Amino acid sequence: MTAWDAVAAHREGVPVLMPGHVWLAGAGPGDPGLLTLDALSGLQQADVIVHDALVDRRVLALAPQTARLEFAGKRGGKPSANQADITERLIALAREGRRVLRLKGGDPFVFGRGGEEALALAAANVPFRVIPGLTAGLAALAAASIPATLRGINRAVIFAAGHGADDDFDWAPLARTGQPIVLYMVMHHLERIADTLMAAGLAPQTPAAIIASTATPLQRVLISTLDKLAADAREQKCEPPAIVVIGEIVKVREQLLAAACVTRPPK
Repeated sequence: MTAWDAVAAHREGVPVLMPGHVWLAGAGPGDPGLLTLDALSGLQQADVIVHDALVDRRVLALAPQTARLEFAGKRGGKPSANQADITERLIALAREGRRVLRLKGGDPFVFGRGGEEALALAAANVPFRVIPGLTAGLAALAAASIPATLRGINRAVIFAAGHGADDDFDWAPLARTGQPIVLYMVMHHLERIADTLMAAGLAPQTPAAIIASTATPLQRVLISTLDKLAADAREQKCEPPAIVVIGEIVKVREQLLAAACVTRPPK
């Protein structure tokens, strides 16, 4: 009996991935231990697993040998599959009667373009189900011992994507909220965004952190300030995938790591 069989035996209502159906599932940030049970269920049942580059190989290793893995990676600055081609492939596989798992890093509906795929599947009359995942924006903070919210410091947290930083997105209102800002897909535009936030009133000494390769053996945490963040990232050779958090909440990390009972994250 596998670990999944043991869990399923004690769980009512295990979802069934039917032939001709597509599940849009989140694989979490990396560590297989952060998968949801429903995502694991999909891995165990799928005929074809269409996965992104951000899905950790340890997660894919949980799939049965009978499942076919198809890579559909989308990474900024690198050759990537066209989104329309990915969606067409999902539809074609479903129409062949395959049980399809579309597996994305983090959560499919948080900067994962899962909404676009869901709309396309619906338009094609392909039955689908959305399986939420632990988004990297929250997992990265937890892995770095940075609470997303803490009474007395903040009552909200802002999530934003840094890709397409050359467009007309107005960063100034984010700076004026006084709440922590968590940025996805930002490393190639980090200096420009930091300068824009400071020009909008965010103090140069605002604490900031980069959490790279969250929940993997390669995880790194860089602590800095907003004015030095981009330079420190270059000096330390911080590369995507990475999450950036800007705000006073970053200071809590030092307090937590000072406690003897806290397990230190990887350096």
